[in-house]
Amino acid sequence: MPRSELFPPIDPYQTGFLPVDEIHTLYWEQSGNPRGVPVLFLHGGPGAGASPTHRRFFDPGHYRIVVMDQRGAGRSTPLGEVRRNTTELLVEDAERLRRHLGIERWLLFGGSWGSTLALAYGQSHPERCLGLILRGIFLMRKAEIDWFLYSMRTIFPEAWATFAGHIPPEERGDLLEAYWRRLNAPDAATRMAAARVWSLYEGSCSSLLPSPELIATSAEDTHALGLARIEAHYFRSNRFTPEDRLLRDVHRIRHLPGAIVQGRYDIVCPITSADELRRAWPEADYRVVPDAGHSAMEPGIRAALVQATERFKEYR
Repeated sequence: MPRSELFPPIDPYQTGFLPVDEIHTLYWEQSGNPRGVPVLFLHGGPGAGASPTHRRFFDPGHYRIVVMDQRGAGRSTPLGEVRRNTTELLVEDAERLRRHLGIERWLLFGGSWGSTLALAYGQSHPERCLGLILRGIFLMRKAEIDWFLYSMRTIFPEAWATFAGHIPPEERGDLLEAYWRRLNAPDAATRMAAARVWSLYEGSCSSLLPSPELIATSAEDTHALGLARIEAHYFRSNRFTPEDRLLRDVHRIRHLPGAIVQGRYDIVCPITSADELRRAWPEADYRVVPDAGHSAMEPGIRAALVQATERFKEYR
């Protein structure tokens, strides 16, 4: 039977901090087999950061597991920093880390915003990719952002009421700008309160059934501040030109093996984006999990991702 559970917990065999400019220093780690097939885990958000659980999608006897916290996220410093924080710079950060670690080519594994970044990196550096495993597809288009800010209330009205209720009625016509002002307020209490509400909104909508573990993670200060500030920053300032660039440029990676895993009831990143991607990339293996939402920890999503990493052992 194909494996469906995460691999056992594992500690890194190497960790480090990589300065990438005068502002940002990135946390990175390696675990698994130092001589194994390199795989880069790209976390979501943007700004969510990675966790020890993310190492467990990969067989540590086969893979050299590289995890990086992106600019302003997780253990990278400074936390929540939006200056010099763009998609193009994140792509080049990954390239810098690849060279730093002496890796020739690696497999990309990314979900949600991580799928966005994996596509952007793959299309910029296809010669450095062994393949892509993507989950919960997000293509950074205005309609997807508007869905997050306003239309998720059609499925999660209670969560949206709390999200919108943090903003005075006269400012709710532009929730993104209203949150942006508070996430950049001079006092820390205002920033943290807005960040926590934003993060809990996303976490509350990310699973098919309520997940106390996911809600607890969403409420944690480091996660909430990095996620909310950087996500709002990207929603405001870092969309692609043209907007459909990631779909338009799929031809750059169609020769690579690909896997797309999507929850049928993903409300944060609805299935329509995954369907558009698989139509642009018909060679990719496309798995729709019929009883799952957005979170990578949904049982069906988790199983499909582990099975994808197992199948990719064929592409050494």
